[in-house]
Amino acid sequence: MTTLAKYTIILFGIFFISVGLLMLLNPKKARAILRKAGSTNFINYAEITIRMIPAAALVIYSSLSKFPEIFKWVGSFMIFTSLVLYFVPKQLHHNFSNKAADILKPIYFQFISPFAFAIGVAIIYSVT
Repeated sequence: MTTLAKYTIILFGIFFISVGLLMLLNPKKARAILRKAGSTNFINYAEITIRMIPAAALVIYSSLSKFPEIFKWVGSFMIFTSLVLYFVPKQLHHNFSNKAADILKPIYFQFISPFAFAIGVAIIYSVT
């Protein structure tokens, strides 16, 4: 189980790096993707459910990571917020993502992209 959790976390880190690259190289696409959050029942619940997979992996693997408390807290927080989102109306979730996309102009995505990249690298470093 811990081996599966480890590789799930590594994929999660790769996902963060990929998102960082997308935000840097194609910020308009990243913004369009953000606008889709919660837009349909399928997207809303798939997004929430998929988010819980790396969250559970963080909790499962926390004691073996380089930063056990951080992994446990972040994973637990992600699980808790995911569970809350299951009960938030889809339209409220979608409206929030649209407002965030309105605020986050493409240039802002490019400014914050190094943070996504750094988080991805830190996640992978923490399990290897």
